[in-house]
Amino acid sequence: MKKWKCSACGYIHDGAEAPEKCPKCGVPKEQFVELDEAAASLVERSRNTNALHAHAIDLARQLEAACAAGIKDALDPGCVDVFTKSREMAWQVMKLSMTEQQGHMGKGKWG
Repeated sequence: MKKWKCSACGYIHDGAEAPEKCPKCGVPKEQFVELDEAAASLVERSRNTNALHAHAIDLARQLEAACAAGIKDALDPGCVDVFTKSREMAWQVMKLSMTEQQGHMGKGKWG
């Protein structure tokens, strides 16, 4: 499937031809450029990787919540220690994936 990029805002459209107007910024069809095969492939790969990062972020937030509940339960000092360390690691995983996504946006690996 062809990919078209809005030259005004960067919106990526998938389709046989560019849309009549950009769904994001409203510029006319003439403002879209067709991406070549390499660029279109990078968009697809970036979409996949960014979705995986989003999933990792979500899982890290779920782990943080579980660890917070474990810390609150405070069965014993060993459990609190494990939950505390795990919560810190979950935060680190979340921040790593968020930083990577930020880098992707800066390099145009989005779409």
